[in-house]
Amino acid sequence: MPRILALFIINKAGGLIFQRLFGAMPQTTRGNDYLRLLSTFHSLHTIASRVSPVPSGGIEVLEADSFKIQCFQTPTGEILIQAKFAAQFRVGIKFVLFAETGMGQMDGLLRQIYEFYADFVLKNPFYEMDQVIKSEYFDAKLAEVIPTSA
Repeated sequence: MPRILALFIINKAGGLIFQRLFGAMPQTTRGNDYLRLLSTFHSLHTIASRVSPVPSGGIEVLEADSFKIQCFQTPTGEILIQAKFAAQFRVGIKFVLFAETGMGQMDGLLRQIYEFYADFVLKNPFYEMDQVIKSEYFDAKLAEVIPTSA
């Protein structure tokens, strides 16, 4: 049965503000590799939303032979208006799940994680926007919905 391997949360500027590994990732992957990977994904997501001939939210699903990446961008965030093309681009926080190939749609799970984020991170009076997320309640809720496997 396919498993969720990791969850990453990227802020509006493309910075990695949360990472949690749930399964065995490739041994060659180091901490900085995640940062490079997610920065690249953020850039591609933004470029895809801007070059699309129709209004687009960017890359939502990327599937390869050995893994699947699914992204959910928050419905709120800054709206950038590019006058030259008379287009608007939404820039929000991105929730990115890595899973094994064969994992079905993860939209519901991503929205549930977003709700946990809104309830346990954003409502925390000590949390500053776009900073690294450190919340025991958020971690506990993630553990309830995503099983950890070695």
